[in-house]
Amino acid sequence: MVNSSSDVEAAAAMKIAYDKINREISQVIVGQEAVIKSLLTAIFCQGHCLLVGVPGLAKTLLIQTIASSLDLNFNRIQFTPDLMPSDILGSETLDQNRNFKFIKGPIFANIILADEINRTPPKTQSALLEAMQEYSVTIAGERHNLQKPFFVLATQNPIEQEGTYPLPEAQLDRFMFMIQLDYPSFLEEVSIVRSTTNDARHKVQEVVTAEEILKFQHLVRRVPVTDHVIEYAVKLVHKTRPTGEFATENTKQYLEWGAGPRASQALILAAKCNAILSGKYSPDIEDVQEVALPVLRHRIIRNFKAEAEGISVDNIIGRLL
Repeated sequence: MVNSSSDVEAAAAMKIAYDKINREISQVIVGQEAVIKSLLTAIFCQGHCLLVGVPGLAKTLLIQTIASSLDLNFNRIQFTPDLMPSDILGSETLDQNRNFKFIKGPIFANIILADEINRTPPKTQSALLEAMQEYSVTIAGERHNLQKPFFVLATQNPIEQEGTYPLPEAQLDRFMFMIQLDYPSFLEEVSIVRSTTNDARHKVQEVVTAEEILKFQHLVRRVPVTDHVIEYAVKLVHKTRPTGEFATENTKQYLEWGAGPRASQALILAAKCNAILSGKYSPDIEDVQEVALPVLRHRIIRNFKAEAEGISVDNIIGRLL
């Protein structure tokens, strides 16, 4: 529990590490403070992230910059319509002695950038399912463990665009957060254009090690939570289920499917991390509310009535809060 002196010191160290990473990222990325906080929260919680936005919003650059600030192995996989599962996981080949030898794919790294993940068919998307949940891959009946820490940070273009495939619900549920990137403000865009149209380039320094990240992940899980906060988070998730006992009129009217138990787990873990980054040693209801949108928005499905009336998922979650 974070009431021992060692855990209090670890919580302070985690906040310092977060500030260091932020400073490095700010040398390259203009604005997007909330997005950066959500990404780092997922990393500290051992979760995966899905970034959604139109092309040109620096989704890929943001993930590469975060990876550069961490002393971790990093691989980028560009998802295309002809990508095969073996291109991600690896495959067995015959060596010179005619023995089968496993050649590891790019998934064997600490941070995986799954770039434009929804531009490949579901068959290839599903190659990530075992890795994201079990932290291992199975090839030819043999299980290969992935090195920890392990994160999949994926980018996705809006599904309305040409050449995209919707992600299966099982795939979406394995992402702790879905983060929406909006266009920058006028002043932010002026700053972006000014900094990217000259010859200066900033080199991001590695400021946090793999061992530190693993310690922070264990620390987050040791943060105590009161029963009423857990009950609030679970009840919020139950409110998204149209046939559940806590379903509201909005839920029954506009939702086809609600969130599952992974959403409740993600809400509490993210709230714990949010509390530490805010200088607290235990989360409260406000911490749960702060992380509710990125945790829930990809886990609930609107019905036809909501789509016809233009009621967004974020709007429905806002009403539930």
